[in-house]
Amino acid sequence: MTHKLLLIEDDLEMQGLIVAYLTQSKYQVIATHLPSKALEILEGKNNIDLIILDLTLPEMDGFKLCKKIRAITQVPIIISSARSDIFNKVEGFERGADDYLAKPYEPVELLARINAMLRRLKPKNLEFGNMGINIEQRNVFIDGVNVDLTPTEFDILLFLIENRQKPMSREQIANSISAINEDSTLRSIDTHIRNIRFKINDNAKEPRFIQSVWGIGYRFCS
Repeated sequence: MTHKLLLIEDDLEMQGLIVAYLTQSKYQVIATHLPSKALEILEGKNNIDLIILDLTLPEMDGFKLCKKIRAITQVPIIISSARSDIFNKVEGFERGADDYLAKPYEPVELLARINAMLRRLKPKNLEFGNMGINIEQRNVFIDGVNVDLTPTEFDILLFLIENRQKPMSREQIANSISAINEDSTLRSIDTHIRNIRFKINDNAKEPRFIQSVWGIGYRFCS
């Protein structure tokens, strides 16, 4: 799953460096230096997973923006600021921030904090109709009965779920699953999908879970 981050940073040079680094690390980043634009993004249907917030901004101070953000969403906020004293850190946490990273810092530290925070927020159990999934134990249940998926089948199913409602090509599926041999043909993905459908009682003609997308691949549709 590609997580979407919102970066609110008025230093445009630093903004560009952070966007480039996080994009290279497989994150999708929306960046702005304007608090009004940030609020507009968050109030829209952008599915932001985490916010990186500078404090020195035009229009309003970052602390005020942090409070406004917290009033509309519980998305994690990492404050990124040159204000490194303890009083500003305490103020940040009191306004709703989840972490505080003092500038200057190496991008690898920001990445580590983002990864750690999103890892803590990742759900351990999922439910879709009569299907239940325990991510930690890698178990799938249909009507409470354990389904015997192979490790590769489980990884494919979870990948489709993490990208649900978006068509995933056979190439994307193959590239995301380390257990799939590089020499395997893309048609081997069809075989795995067919096996998954059989085991979870999903009818390809009237799918409840995995839908074929003509000319592309597959989509988790529940």
